[in-house]
Amino acid sequence: MQALPPLTLNPDLDVAALRHIYARTGRVTIRDWLPIDAAVMLATLLRERSDWRQILNSGEKALELTRDARAQLSSAQYTALENAVYGAARYGFQYRYETIRVPDAKKERQMSTDMLCRFAEWMSSEPVCALLRQITQDEDICFADAQATAYSPGDFLTGHDDAVPGKNRRAAYVMGLTAQWRPEWGGLLLFHDSDEIAEARPPQYNVLNLFRVPQIHSVTEVTKAAAYRRYSITGWLRSQQP
Repeated sequence: MQALPPLTLNPDLDVAALRHIYARTGRVTIRDWLPIDAAVMLATLLRERSDWRQILNSGEKALELTRDARAQLSSAQYTALENAVYGAARYGFQYRYETIRVPDAKKERQMSTDMLCRFAEWMSSEPVCALLRQITQDEDICFADAQATAYSPGDFLTGHDDAVPGKNRRAAYVMGLTAQWRPEWGGLLLFHDSDEIAEARPPQYNVLNLFRVPQIHSVTEVTKAAAYRRYSITGWLRSQQP
């Protein structure tokens, strides 16, 4: 497996401006978050990986399906699963997309040759955490977890606020790795304000969307018109090491 190029912070970021926007709205978009060669390599990795697992909500638990398991479903089983997924989304919390999880344990990350582990290590490093503390004004941020996500046509994530007791989440992030996306293809990151949509952000490339927890947000369904999948690396900035 190829090694990820060295990751460095963008020296041209206007930290004061980013902090002001975050303080005012609880969210901010940071462009050119990664060196471009690293962003290209990560995006290529996500497109080429085959170890994705589809996850969806099943009551209070996440149901995971490998690609092999999904291929073995009969037509009737597939239809029943589709109906269950959309039925749950009609009235409650539901999601469906593919994921590759990154371990939280520092030792596991360091032993791995996976570029996703290198990215997660860098996001948890003191220079990055120090910058994110400046922007968010959450002085106890010290760790970032991570997972790669891919949304295919029909995939979505309904409204939720990321607040889970004991997880010590201060902010969420979405590292966009999707180029040349048309907003009408769906996959929009929506921020909810009561019954209104406060903001909608389309998938972008080498852009870090950072937002305060708790905050109601969702991802709109990717349409059949999408030319390719919506790729990102997502996670939470936490106040304690797991």
